[in-house]
Amino acid sequence: MPHIAPTVLYVRLPVWKIWPGGVVYLADFIHKQRPEVRQEILDLALVAPGRRRARLRERIVELRPDVVAFSWRNMQTFGPHPENDALEVVMTFDHSPSLWRRARAALDATGIIWDYAAARLRNFGFIRLARRMLPDARLVVGGTAVSIFGKTIVRKCPTDTVVVIGEGEEALLSVVDGFNGCNPPAGHYWYRDAAGTITHRPADENFDLARLTAVDFPYIESIFPGFREYLDGTIGVHTKRGCPFMCHFCLYNKIEGDRQRYRDAAEVGKEVEMLSTVYGVKHIWFTDAQFCSTKRSTQHVEAILDEMVARRVKVRWTGYLRLNHLTPDIAAKMLATGLESVDLSFTGTQEVIDGLTLGYDLEQQMAAFRMFRDAGHTDQQIKLYMPLNAPGETPRTLGATIVRIRELYELFGRDNVLPFIFFIGVQPDTPIERQLIAEGYLPAGYDPLTLNPFIIKKLLYNPPPLGRMIGRAYLEAYGSRGSADDYVGRATMEILERELAAGAS
Repeated sequence: MPHIAPTVLYVRLPVWKIWPGGVVYLADFIHKQRPEVRQEILDLALVAPGRRRARLRERIVELRPDVVAFSWRNMQTFGPHPENDALEVVMTFDHSPSLWRRARAALDATGIIWDYAAARLRNFGFIRLARRMLPDARLVVGGTAVSIFGKTIVRKCPTDTVVVIGEGEEALLSVVDGFNGCNPPAGHYWYRDAAGTITHRPADENFDLARLTAVDFPYIESIFPGFREYLDGTIGVHTKRGCPFMCHFCLYNKIEGDRQRYRDAAEVGKEVEMLSTVYGVKHIWFTDAQFCSTKRSTQHVEAILDEMVARRVKVRWTGYLRLNHLTPDIAAKMLATGLESVDLSFTGTQEVIDGLTLGYDLEQQMAAFRMFRDAGHTDQQIKLYMPLNAPGETPRTLGATIVRIRELYELFGRDNVLPFIFFIGVQPDTPIERQLIAEGYLPAGYDPLTLNPFIIKKLLYNPPPLGRMIGRAYLEAYGSRGSADDYVGRATMEILERELAAGAS
């Protein structure tokens, strides 16, 4: 019989306050497979920065865990999030006509880069602290950042650390069971052994999502002291993994695999029902790469909606949508079950869609929008994530996108349509990264985790000649927020329309 680790401490490394869904699903799975294992979740996002190290020490001293599993969400500096606005800073530095504002932006950028560098050092410090206090414990590090940069992270981790790439259930279960040289961990991982030697096991199987039954939230509450601090916000619910599409800038199909796998629709419905009726949760975000995309996944979505209707669940929900296979019946069911917003990638020409290998048809997407209108759309927001100035963008394609946005204003009302000013973030080992290196835009062998601000700016892709026009339009819209009651994305697109018209005259 393998040795069963009696105690696991999950440490969610600091991030902005966002539901720690990955840790919750892992802890729930381990509990159902090994109910005798004692577990606790420590969410450092809920701890004041000056208290985090002491809090981790306290829990280690109290629990003396056999396994400490760290969850690391993000590492790159170019990704705007609720704790900074890297986009506005970059736009100001590159395109503001005011030298004073550009100098201030340079200072702000230095602060953002410093914060990220310090956060990385602190996170590695938390991991090393666990090793010093628990020399015989096994350490595990996973999460979104780790799935992208695992090869880099493992070199900086203490000995006897498993760095999990992508799905963590099987890997963590094998760690809990006590792996050894004859019985290595499962899943996709990097491992730095007791001698410091690094080995790599690639993924050659995918976890069976049918094993993820509805989360036992009473149990999670019993091991997660911060559980109720999230209930008045948005809670993430997982319905599937894997993505069959090959979008040029995305890593989902590598992290989760290119084969879609599904949770049982009844279990998803039960999970949403418990969150709503027992805990009073009002907002759900379906956390899949895309909530509906292929024909089969759209049928799976319909089964989940049917479960929500049968259980009379009252929530507002959304998630990233792909509308290739939407039908009028499914659109009606989405609205009837509390669809809060339609969130999706959007650009106004098929050639840009094809150039980024997004894998959908623009006219089919516009027809799906009309289905929502005809199914009884009221105040649901239409959120358009637009990869502006992607490779192949021209004044003509940009103008075509503006025309399509105006069509959506007519369908849903101007106030309900939110164009998000979104630029492609260049990720390692993606087709767009290889293309940009081949074109000389990025240097070969560059470090994707560099702190060089000039490389970081390039990773938020908005090159000339259109980059200057878009940047200045964004800054004009951003600067007028105090005097004009309008959403910055709509204002930006209207300024761009003005500039394109002026250039054509």
